[in-house]
Amino acid sequence: MGEPNSNDNAMVHDDEMVDGNGVINGNEMIHGSEMIHGNEMVHGDEMIHGHEMIHGNEMVHGNEMVHGSEMIHGNEMVQVNDLIHGNEMVQVNNMVNGDEMAHGNELINAEMTPQTTSRRRRKKSPVWEHFTIENMPGGSSRACCNLCKQTFAYSSGSKIAGTSHLKRHITLGSCPVMKDQDRKLALPPGGPVTDNDGEGTVERPLKRRYRYTGYANATFDQERSFSYLAKMIILHDYPLHIVQQSAFTTFIESLQPRFRVVDVETMEGEVYAVFQKAKENLLQAFSTMPGRISLTIGLWTTSQTLGYVSLAGQFIDSEFKVHRRMLNFMMVSSPHSENALSEAISSSLSEWNMKDKLFTITLDNDCSSHDIYSANLRDHLSNKNNLMLKGQLFVVRCYAHILNVVAQDVIASIHGVIYNIRESIKFIKASPLREERFAEIALQLEIPSTKTLCLDVTTQWNTTYLMLLAALDYKQAFATLETVDDNYNEAPSAEDWKKVDATCNYLKLLYDSAHSIMAAANPTANIFFHEAWKIQLELANGTGHEDPTFSGIAKDMHERFDKYWKDCSLVLAVAVVMDPRFKMKLVEFSYSKIYGAEAGKYVKVVNDSLHELYKEYVAQPLPLTPAYAEQGEANNVAANANATQGNPHSTSDGLLDFDMYLSEIQSSQPAKCELEQYLEESLTPRIQEFDILNWWKLNTLKFPTLSKMARDILAIPMSMVSSGSSIFSAGTGNRMLDDYRSSLRPEIVEALVCAKDWLQYSPAVTDAPGSAMVKPEAS
Repeated sequence: MGEPNSNDNAMVHDDEMVDGNGVINGNEMIHGSEMIHGNEMVHGDEMIHGHEMIHGNEMVHGNEMVHGSEMIHGNEMVQVNDLIHGNEMVQVNNMVNGDEMAHGNELINAEMTPQTTSRRRRKKSPVWEHFTIENMPGGSSRACCNLCKQTFAYSSGSKIAGTSHLKRHITLGSCPVMKDQDRKLALPPGGPVTDNDGEGTVERPLKRRYRYTGYANATFDQERSFSYLAKMIILHDYPLHIVQQSAFTTFIESLQPRFRVVDVETMEGEVYAVFQKAKENLLQAFSTMPGRISLTIGLWTTSQTLGYVSLAGQFIDSEFKVHRRMLNFMMVSSPHSENALSEAISSSLSEWNMKDKLFTITLDNDCSSHDIYSANLRDHLSNKNNLMLKGQLFVVRCYAHILNVVAQDVIASIHGVIYNIRESIKFIKASPLREERFAEIALQLEIPSTKTLCLDVTTQWNTTYLMLLAALDYKQAFATLETVDDNYNEAPSAEDWKKVDATCNYLKLLYDSAHSIMAAANPTANIFFHEAWKIQLELANGTGHEDPTFSGIAKDMHERFDKYWKDCSLVLAVAVVMDPRFKMKLVEFSYSKIYGAEAGKYVKVVNDSLHELYKEYVAQPLPLTPAYAEQGEANNVAANANATQGNPHSTSDGLLDFDMYLSEIQSSQPAKCELEQYLEESLTPRIQEFDILNWWKLNTLKFPTLSKMARDILAIPMSMVSSGSSIFSAGTGNRMLDDYRSSLRPEIVEALVCAKDWLQYSPAVTDAPGSAMVKPEAS
């Protein structure tokens, strides 16, 4: 189209006639702002031409829409800017003047009203990334392409040509240098793409470089993209050698040819840099932690002789929100050694500047080694840290772990019966004909059950429980099937079904308890006492069952669970006392059920421990926020004034002796401490939506010391399973590190594991338009 000219905006050819502000040319007429030409019509700012429509600044041609100021007509792009100067609409009658008429190929020139320079924002267009303005003699200027050095008219005196022709130069491939670059990117390694079913080589037309002009200003940043790649590998557990895979490198080059693909060693360095930066942020957050932190310890084994210890910390912040963060993932030579474990914990506490902030640790070890771990950890760490309550609450066993241990033990005790039931279900489900026959038998026997027979996942005891529960309803059908089908001989005996019945009876306690824990939005420490004391009571009562099958299974389960109860009942009870809906009342009630006449001495242990723990918190300095301090000081001043001066009006009402009497009573009856006040107040109503953390947040001013104690107690991780995860999938043994992770250097393994946890809670990054790292829900 050549360079734009302000006189090219109106043109009449051949037999066109201009009459006033109308133009008539055969079946073509322009009148005012309307034009009809065959099936063309312009009305206002709309034009309809067949399947074309321009409305405002948009044009739809077939399935293509051009935004901004672009319009495609045939094979030629015509900028709306040729007709519209800036963002203003020029009426047709401004384009054809008076009664001017042109014959043949004469042109009728209509001057456009120039816009004022102050309204033009010249440097905002993306084309200036590719063009440079060069001043010319006579006051004019031209735009020079930075690649091909071709120049174009830009301004002549007060008239400015605009940027539409410059955009065409870079978007339509008019620039020979840019066109060559695009052609190389468009062609696959094997050569040009062939259309027409391979008959001849037809190169597809190049698409416009700037499909969305809003991204034209975005600049490529190698370091930023490299950091995002590292975070992607961390968050999605991709192997580091993905950067050397040919498919990945080809994909990256198709997106951004300038991205420098790195080797595995460089990728390791970037992963570690991401880890270090996230660690610094977490260190800063820990420095403002108002209370203590409780740890969870996990053991990991590898195919080699080495192992890893994972340490995660749980705490409640000043807003009474629960947080759990991975702290370390450390390689140790002997993870099962209590000395190695103690050294790992000490090292982690020093690294995170929390030597004096440790409250409890939670382990998932089995019962036989728990006493050894408890004693060694308590002795080792008590020499270096100030343990609360002389370490009586220090070591906690994972509640999810004990549920799994007890469940799998009872399942193992009847493994032969479970094998027969599993094989029976496999036999029935082997063919549709057998399933139909079994359904007919169940219908004839009038079995009312609606449960469906299902096979279990042997590593998840809850599926085994559901399998046994469904099979138990069809025990008569299994027996009948064995009599009518000679190929089936796996039906359990009556004694076997009694064992299944007893097993399901007690597994239900564990199953329901696990679901109650998983259903809690915030599984704070107070909720676990409710579950544990019920199981302890039912299993204890079950040992005296009249049926030896039931009593035998209950005895085996109670032996395991009772060990957990003795180790953890104190910390469980202390936690539930911090629930204003129950306090000591639930402890007294439940202990009377479990211990009978001896309940009093166990209740006294809990009560004495509470008071001793409270005294330790009273002895500590109580940091207050400025708002709390100001209000607290004001209250203290007012209280002191009343105590020393009395009521100002009392001196004139003849009750001076009464005031002296009140003073004597106050001196003889010292004020009760926060703990006593809390315990003596009436219980908070039990409502389903009760938020215990919010209650303590609202009562911080009333119980400043006790609320600090409650914050640390409620943050104890009674279960190592995080919120939203399945308790049933929690393994009862050590977790196994895969061979790929085992082959990496220990510091890289720690960086991958810890950074994945930390990045989930990082704020979203918005360095460039449309590029933001997805942020998961924080805790």
